[in-house]
Amino acid sequence: MVPKEHHQYIGIIQLLHHFRWTWIGVFSVDNNNGENFLQKMQPLLSQNGICSAFIERFDEQIHWEGFSELYQKVSIISINMMNTGIQIKWDLKMYHGAISFTVHSRAVAGFKEFLQTINPLSDYRDGFRQTIWEQSFDCSFPKPELQGMDSRLCTGEMKLEDLPAPIFEMEMTGESYSVYNAVHAVAHALQALHMSGFNRMKTMMGKKRELPNLQAWQLHSFLQGISFNNSAGERVFLNEKGEATGGFDITNLITFPNRSFQRVRVGKWDIQDPKGKELWIDDDMIVWNPDFNQIPPLSRCNDPCFPGSQKKRIEGDQFCCYDCAPCPEGKISNQNDCFECSQDHYPNKEKKGCILKLLVFLTFEGTLGIGLASAALWFFFLTSCVLGTFIKYRNTPIAKANNLSITYTLLVSLLLCFLSSLIFLSQPGKLTCLFQQSMFGITFSVAISSVLAKTITVVVAFMATKPGSQMRRWVGNKLAFCTVLSCSLFQVCLCILWLSTSPPFPELDMHSELQEMILQCNEGSASFFYCVLGYMGILAIASFIVAFLARKLPDSFNEAKFITFSMLAFCSVWISFFPAYLSTKGKAMVAVEVFSILASSAALLGCIFLPKFYIILMRFFYHVLSSFQHIH
Repeated sequence: MVPKEHHQYIGIIQLLHHFRWTWIGVFSVDNNNGENFLQKMQPLLSQNGICSAFIERFDEQIHWEGFSELYQKVSIISINMMNTGIQIKWDLKMYHGAISFTVHSRAVAGFKEFLQTINPLSDYRDGFRQTIWEQSFDCSFPKPELQGMDSRLCTGEMKLEDLPAPIFEMEMTGESYSVYNAVHAVAHALQALHMSGFNRMKTMMGKKRELPNLQAWQLHSFLQGISFNNSAGERVFLNEKGEATGGFDITNLITFPNRSFQRVRVGKWDIQDPKGKELWIDDDMIVWNPDFNQIPPLSRCNDPCFPGSQKKRIEGDQFCCYDCAPCPEGKISNQNDCFECSQDHYPNKEKKGCILKLLVFLTFEGTLGIGLASAALWFFFLTSCVLGTFIKYRNTPIAKANNLSITYTLLVSLLLCFLSSLIFLSQPGKLTCLFQQSMFGITFSVAISSVLAKTITVVVAFMATKPGSQMRRWVGNKLAFCTVLSCSLFQVCLCILWLSTSPPFPELDMHSELQEMILQCNEGSASFFYCVLGYMGILAIASFIVAFLARKLPDSFNEAKFITFSMLAFCSVWISFFPAYLSTKGKAMVAVEVFSILASSAALLGCIFLPKFYIILMRFFYHVLSSFQHIH
C-alpha cells in the first residue's frame, strides 16, 4: 500500500534541487535498511551534482542529541527514519523546521472521534489495545503476577488525546491511512470473489453449493487492478502487480515547548504527475529554524562565482567545491561555465549577459560618408565644368588638338566614375551589390581605354608627319574608337560572366567589430573581382608605357607628358590600394575602395585636363580683357 522507496529517493533529489542544496550530510541507521539506503542514495546524489560532506551511521537506540551540532538546522527525514520513531525523551527542538517525506494520507471523517472513545478496560479480550495502553501511558493493567509490586495502574480516565505527539498522533497518519485503504481493498476483493462464486452457483443446474474455505492467495487476482473510492473521497488504485499508485506527502515539522509537534503539509511528490510537475512545494508555508529568520537556508561548499567567472575544479576535493576563474575575453558566464554569445550579440562589461549588436554600414550620414560623398560631388561638379568648357570652346586649337570625341568619352566616363563611388555609400542590398563593382569596373575601363586611345593617337599623329609614312590612314577617330570599344567590351564581357556565375550579394559581417554587425557586399567570387582590377591594371600599365616612350616627342605633341603623369598617379593609387584593402575590414575596407576610386579619377582629371582647362580660361579672360580695353 506504500509507493516504492526508489520513488522517495528521486523525490529527495528533486527537493534538494528545489532549494539548491548541494552540500549535505547523510545520516543512516546502522542496519541492513540503512546500508540499502546509502547504496541507492549515494549514486543518485553524485549523478545529480550533490556532494556529501559526511556520512554518519548510528545505532537505532542512540540519542540524536549528540548529532545536533552536526545538523545545519535543517533535516530531510525519509519514511524509514520516521518509522524509527521519535522517542519522548528526545529533544524535539532539533526537529523544528524539518522537512519529512510521509506516506500520503487524507482526513477520514469520524477517525478522531473513534480514537477518543477507545477504552481497553471495557474489553479485556483486546490484548493489542492493552499492550499499546501500557507502553504509551507507562502503566500496567491489574494482573495476578503483579500483585504487591509498586507499579502505576492503567485507569479509564487515561485518554489517547492526552498523550504528546511523539507518543501518539490523533490525526490520520500515512501508515494508518494505508491500513485503512488496505482493509477496504481486501473488502472489495472479497466482495468481487463472492460475486464471482455466486454467479458460478447460478449456472450449476440450480444446485446449491457452499463456497469453500478461502485462502489468502485466492485474493491476489482480485486485488490486481482493483479500483474504488474510499470514504475520504479519494480514488484508490492497485496496479497489475497489486501495488498502490500515488506519491508522498511533504510535511514540515513544527515543535512546541510542551513537547508536542504538528505536521503541516507543504507539498507533495508524485512520479505519476506530468514531467516537470512531479514536485509541488509551497515555500511560503514552510516554517524554518529561527536561526534563518524565515529565509530559506543556503547549503553549498562555497559561494557562487561572481558574474564573469566560471567554476574551476580543485584537485583532491569533491566536485561541489571549486575555485572561480575569470572568463576569457568575449565570453559570459552563468556562474558555472563560460560560453560565447550568439553571433549577433556581444558580452556586456560585467560578462553576465549579451547585448544585441548594432547594424552598421557605410552611409552618407556618418562623418566618413559625408566626407567621401562631398568629395565625389565636388569632383563631379568640377568634371562637368571641364566638359562644358570643352564643348563650348570646341573650335579652339587646343580643343581640336585633343581629339574631341575621345576627350568627351573620357570626361563622361570620369563623371560616371565619381557617381559610381556614391553606390558604395548606400545601404547594401541585392541591386546595389550587383552594380557596385561592375559599374566601377566598366566605367574605369572606358576611362583608361580612352587614355590609351589618346596616347596611341598622339604616337600615330607624330609618325604620320614623316614623309611617306603609312600611318596617315590611321589618323582620325577610327583608330581611337576601335581602341576604346575593344578594350571596354572585354571588361563588359568579364563583368557579365561574373554576375551570371557568382554575383556579389549582401552579407552580415559578425566578427570584424565586437559591438557591431557590419552590412556589406560580398564579392561572390574573389577571382572575378581581382580579374576586373587586374585588367584595369593592364590597361593602365599599357597606357603608361606607351605614354612614357612618347614623352620626348616635340612640344607640339606634348600630350604624352600629361598622360605619363596621370598614369603614374593612377598606378600609384591602385598599387597602394591592395595592401590597404586586404588589411582592413568592414566599413574601412569600403572606404578604402571609395577613396581609391576618387583619388585615381581625380588624378586623371587633374593631370590631363586641368592644364588645358587653365589655358582655355586664361584665353577667355584675355579676350574679355582685350575687348574691354578696345571699347575704352
